[in-house]
Amino acid sequence: MNMQGHRSYAKIIVDISAEAVDRAFTYEIPMELKESLAPGSRVRIPFGTSDREKTGYVTEICSDPGFDPEKIKPITGILKGSLSAEDEMIDLALFMSRRYGSTLNAALKAALPVKRSYRKNRRRTDPVERINELSGNMPKTDIKLNPEQEAAYQGILSDDRDCLLYGVTGSGKTMVYIRLIEEAIRSGKRAIVLIPEISLTYQTIRQLSAYFSDRISVFHSRLSDGERYEQYLRAKNGEVDLVVGPRSAVFTPLPDLGLIIMDEEHERAYHSDISPRYDTREVASYRAKRNGAKLLLGSATPSLETYDRALRGEIGLYRLTERAVPGALLPKIRLCDMRRELRDGNRSIFSRELKELIQDRLLRREQIMLFLNRRGYGGFVSCRSCGYVVKCPHCDISLTAHNEWYYDRRSGKREARLSCHYCGHEEGLPRICPSCGSPYIAVFGTGTQKLEQAVRKEFPEARLLRMDADTTRKKGDHERILSAFAAHKADILIGTQMIVKGHDFPDVTLVGIVAADLSLNTSEFDASERTFQLITQASGRSGRGRTPGDVVIQSYEPENYAIMSAANSDYEAFFQREMSFRRLLCYPPVCRMLCIRLQSPDEKLLTDTASRCREYFEGEYGSGESLLIGPCNASPYKVNDIYRKNLYIKQIPHDIMAAKSRSDEDPCEVIIKLRDSLGTFIAQAGRGRVQASYELF
Repeated sequence: MNMQGHRSYAKIIVDISAEAVDRAFTYEIPMELKESLAPGSRVRIPFGTSDREKTGYVTEICSDPGFDPEKIKPITGILKGSLSAEDEMIDLALFMSRRYGSTLNAALKAALPVKRSYRKNRRRTDPVERINELSGNMPKTDIKLNPEQEAAYQGILSDDRDCLLYGVTGSGKTMVYIRLIEEAIRSGKRAIVLIPEISLTYQTIRQLSAYFSDRISVFHSRLSDGERYEQYLRAKNGEVDLVVGPRSAVFTPLPDLGLIIMDEEHERAYHSDISPRYDTREVASYRAKRNGAKLLLGSATPSLETYDRALRGEIGLYRLTERAVPGALLPKIRLCDMRRELRDGNRSIFSRELKELIQDRLLRREQIMLFLNRRGYGGFVSCRSCGYVVKCPHCDISLTAHNEWYYDRRSGKREARLSCHYCGHEEGLPRICPSCGSPYIAVFGTGTQKLEQAVRKEFPEARLLRMDADTTRKKGDHERILSAFAAHKADILIGTQMIVKGHDFPDVTLVGIVAADLSLNTSEFDASERTFQLITQASGRSGRGRTPGDVVIQSYEPENYAIMSAANSDYEAFFQREMSFRRLLCYPPVCRMLCIRLQSPDEKLLTDTASRCREYFEGEYGSGESLLIGPCNASPYKVNDIYRKNLYIKQIPHDIMAAKSRSDEDPCEVIIKLRDSLGTFIAQAGRGRVQASYELF
């Protein structure tokens, strides 16, 4: 038997996402594995009293186990085909687990997006090559920055803080990005460019590959497992200088990292909606600081949190106030009151002004984008006799009508398809009301499919493309649609928010925002901010070339300050007005806020646990500078037969809670301690049947 002095041990996180095992377990490293085992290795281990084989991640190797070595079990083996993670990714997972209240195992799974290796396949095409073959490389031109761009470039280069590049749409932020990437590469460093959605991969790769050729890699969830592995391996081995992708690309193990760029930093897509519910800005900032790298946030509509930090000097602020193309101006924006259109007898989806401008652009052979942030044929199906709304049997949400066929096996009939956008349940459109038997049951509201149908009817000569979640389900659909539109194979592109984020089509001279109010009347505290951002971003797609552009904003609430500010292209006015409301109601960024999301298939247990959680908070922390709101039903309350409730904790700023004692603790650290305490209570009160996840604002 080996002497203890020659033994070595591994701390291992077991591959079970449960709070009860969210700690490292110690295992002995067999002699035959000592040379091949490293932090990040994925291993097979005997676990529990039954020694059932599990998998786990090695987080640390040590020589002193801290207790009787005779009670320590040996590692069974290294998982075949697994990848060893970098120490940095384990450190990043530890940060995320602590910051966002997830299990360490869940954080490791997020930070290690590729788990196993795949054989080389000659038929497997490189995704960057596939994009360039589809559309052709954009020509490489000498980058000559205008005075504003040059000042921003030099300032960012010399600033030792995280920085914000705040530039109006079309101001040439990408040119500044390229110069910064070139400088990083000249210094022997590498860069990551983050984009909010996969739909932006096509244009971003086209722009950047003209300058960085075969030294660029792309990483996102629509790649096959084999493609993801190959792209991951190229980055890990230092074979590329630049990685492009959505939020998960921040975890790419790129050596000598010198620059992280987050384009469209304001987008909510940078917030993970599954545990750990991380904010990519915070993760990118942590990783940049750990590597001595620069983090640059870019946006035409910065998030209130980022802009507030910039104004307070926590991060650098650099502005681009004019469009980069000489002679290109911001588009002329027209605000249409759809209430007046209705009073004047116009019951069409299109205002009279939008209809006239569409016809004008078709005659001039210029391109048009129509934005509606709801996919499907209609919003919901309702009975005009009794008011019954057809809802999903598994979710507390109305079904969305789609202009596609659903085959009912029981009746043998084909009906228009009703779909739940949360759990995927589908059924046919009923011919009579299931509640009262009335035949007056119909589709209400408008989605992108119905908008497409209306455009075809009104403008039969127009060539159309539609881009939404229904038309981009397959790999390569984003590239196919965008390359076709760029090649003028369509006159009008209809789509949801995926068409308004960062795309650059110089021949688009008209953007129609069909229903500007859709994102305004939601329950989120930042609904006005998101509405302003969407309208501004959509407007920015028009007139990016030398031909002047127009934007038509259709609204039933045109006097709303978010819509008015967007119509006037006035971010500063919106920021000041919105921040005044945030101060009044104490919402981020004025305070730090934690959302505790509880869910369980047992509705009664969920309700009881949430109520007891509030009582526990009031008894332990009710007199401090923290405020608990709720519990309240989440929206939607039920998803896939799982009930959901939310509680919110606000850490009130000292100037608002002047009458109370001032604490010198970091508000974020205070709220994290509260979360940990409440998490322990929820685990006990919920008896393991109520799951909790946390989102930090």
